[in-house]
Amino acid sequence: MAEQLISTADHDTLPGSYVRPEAQRPRLAEVVADASIPVVDLADPDRAHLVSQVGAACRSHGFFQVLNHGVPVELILSVLAVAHEFFRLPAEEMAKLYSDDPAKKIRLSTSFNVRKETVHNWRDYLRLHCYPLDRYLPDWPSNPTSFREIVSTYCKEVRELGFRLYGAISESLDLEHDYIRNVLGEQEQHMAVNFYPKCPEPELTFGLPAHTDPNALTILLMDQQVAGLQVLNEGKWIAVNPQPNALVINIGDQLQALSNGRYKSVWHRAVVNSDKARMSVASFLCPCNDVLIGPAQKLITDGSPAVYRNYTYDEYYKKFWSRNLDQEHCLELFRTQPTTPSDHSISNS
Repeated sequence: MAEQLISTADHDTLPGSYVRPEAQRPRLAEVVADASIPVVDLADPDRAHLVSQVGAACRSHGFFQVLNHGVPVELILSVLAVAHEFFRLPAEEMAKLYSDDPAKKIRLSTSFNVRKETVHNWRDYLRLHCYPLDRYLPDWPSNPTSFREIVSTYCKEVRELGFRLYGAISESLDLEHDYIRNVLGEQEQHMAVNFYPKCPEPELTFGLPAHTDPNALTILLMDQQVAGLQVLNEGKWIAVNPQPNALVINIGDQLQALSNGRYKSVWHRAVVNSDKARMSVASFLCPCNDVLIGPAQKLITDGSPAVYRNYTYDEYYKKFWSRNLDQEHCLELFRTQPTTPSDHSISNS
């Protein structure tokens, strides 16, 4: 199956199956390159100020970068290095892990959902389930030899960071510190190691088209040398330029539901580059499949009724995977109130 992967060969032209219709192309010249993305220093000794900053970022952007997050810089560099090493393995070695089955817990694949999509995305990725580690680690790649040790250490650090962020997000909503962590249950953790090879015609395709994340919280380790993440903010696509040693946090669909729509799981996308390959490592915290999710009771008032009905994460995730990545916001299927187009529409402009 190695021939399915785009990272195992060089490409002088963009294959037709990756070319987007003209109306769906990224229009890279229109992207705001110098926008300001909120940055939160997690070492801020003023807890009230830190919480206020987190809340403001969740409302205004649904995305923010964190500094002094506690994940060692040496570990971050090691994760990126071993990820690059993995994607330099011989094609026959990588083919052992290839699968296009979205239900498979550990797999190397390409694009997003090659079984059902009509246009492919310029991305190969390694999908790993990470919690509990002792269940999944034996099935992770054993080549490179350091992969399991480095990436499992990173997974533990990121999980703890996610729980610390849950505390700040809960407090910013005037909920108990442990509210989000408790209501989401014993959470699963997934990781996507994304590799975007050099692309001959980046203006015609995407690494990933516009989408929201179906989970609760995403912690993204971005390539420090090559930008590619873009976020929709006030109708414009803005580039997320990585701060040195920062991690990027984005609100997932489940936190939008828990916050009764106050915090936004925003549209974001990955574009590709003609000069350099790009790597990113996305870590996802996900609720238990059977946990019941809906707006926090404290956030439902006469003036602010429940925006979403209660549902299980299993129900949500199945609906998410049954659709195209760039269809309307999946949360719209769980809404209790009429909506206006501006609530869930996306634009390439």
